[in-house]
Amino acid sequence: MAEESGTYSRSSCTIESTDGVILDGRIYRPTSEENSSFVAVLVHPYSVLGGCQGLMRGIAKGLSSRGVIAVTFDTRGAGKSSGRASLTGSAEINDVISVCKWVHTNFTTNTIILIGSSAGAAIAGSAVDEVEQVVGYVSLGYPFGFTASILFGRHQKSILQSPKPKLFVMGTNDGFTSVKQLENKLKDAAGHNTTHLIQGATHFQMEGPAFDADMVNLILQFITTL
Repeated sequence: MAEESGTYSRSSCTIESTDGVILDGRIYRPTSEENSSFVAVLVHPYSVLGGCQGLMRGIAKGLSSRGVIAVTFDTRGAGKSSGRASLTGSAEINDVISVCKWVHTNFTTNTIILIGSSAGAAIAGSAVDEVEQVVGYVSLGYPFGFTASILFGRHQKSILQSPKPKLFVMGTNDGFTSVKQLENKLKDAAGHNTTHLIQGATHFQMEGPAFDADMVNLILQFITTL
């Protein structure tokens, strides 16, 4: 299925992950790719609670309409992707790595920005240093809080020890992670880390379409620093 607008086109793709899992993906291409030196790979929120690539569509459209190629996909067990979701997101790390390697193989542009939302931020964070072409990471609402860490705590070490540039975006009323918890986690993190707090926003509000334009602007600003 293909979709076109004046500023981007969208097409479907399938990507093979590990264990024979086939991932269903979408490619958002700018109409003009002259200035596109980055590919954004977007990782959706927790599939066990209904997270799917459709939640990343607004950001992908926004990035591609501003000249950045964007790739979304359903992790294993979500949407039309085969396989079964894992409770802690451990198997999904391989899905992210596989998509990034597919991007590297299939695009002449192979400088990748990895962007994750909620649990997708935790999963993406575990893949950052596994793919050489990933040059930056953006977290939208990383679940650093105590309760969320029961499920996703094992992912934290990888991203906090990564030397690659990182942007952490969070609402001040996140609910899963407090501003203080975010600051404490990043205090001793490796590499260059930037935070952007959205006043009054909750965790699920930030996942919604009302904040897509803000997320796109923050991601594009981050890209200019790389």
